[in-house]
Amino acid sequence: MSALPVLLLVHGAWHGPWCWEQLIDELPDVDVRTVALPSSGTGGGGDAGALGDLRDDAAVVAHAVAEIDGPVVVVAHSYGGVPVTEALGSAANVRRVVYLCAFQLDAGESVLSAVGGTPPPWWDVREDDGTVAALDPEQVFYGDVEPGLRARAVAQVGLQSLAAFSQPLTQAAWHTLPSTYVICEADGAIPPFAQEAMSGRARDVRRLDASHSPFLSRPAELAALLREELGR
Repeated sequence: MSALPVLLLVHGAWHGPWCWEQLIDELPDVDVRTVALPSSGTGGGGDAGALGDLRDDAAVVAHAVAEIDGPVVVVAHSYGGVPVTEALGSAANVRRVVYLCAFQLDAGESVLSAVGGTPPPWWDVREDDGTVAALDPEQVFYGDVEPGLRARAVAQVGLQSLAAFSQPLTQAAWHTLPSTYVICEADGAIPPFAQEAMSGRARDVRRLDASHSPFLSRPAELAALLREELGR
């Protein structure tokens, strides 16, 4: 039996590789890699002026995949679906993209256009420095997460580059790569009806009874699902 592909985890907006720790603990026999997207700040924002944009994020994802010698399955969470979609159309070693309650958009679309052109009320858009803060992350991101872990996660939520939300995709990798969409049915950030619509672009659709952050609230269940995706 051949070894499993490498699993590359791409976090969403306002987050960082820290969000995957509980999930990685459930996958001790899997070669798991992560990236840190330049568009996301750390620990309360950091230097807002240093935040990158969608193109910077896509370059980081493309580099991470190119560094993997062998097959890889990429998991994109939330906004992470956008740079993954932009970056991987010509990546020969990617076996599948798993969109985890993520933006599975087409060329010409952006996160902002996908939410109707107007920022949701929980986006605190700061035009002066080009960043966006997340209001009420306790409920928007972590509605079903255990209180202690939720508090630790909230403390690490950073700022997000507004440009990353505004820039349109120039290509869409899911046209050429197999993809699975995982709908999180209790999501407070991307409404399930919007996920249902985007999931029509994926070859396969899975479901979790979870909030926007199943890697924190249901890591064992998510790990089991990803094992199945790796074994395809």
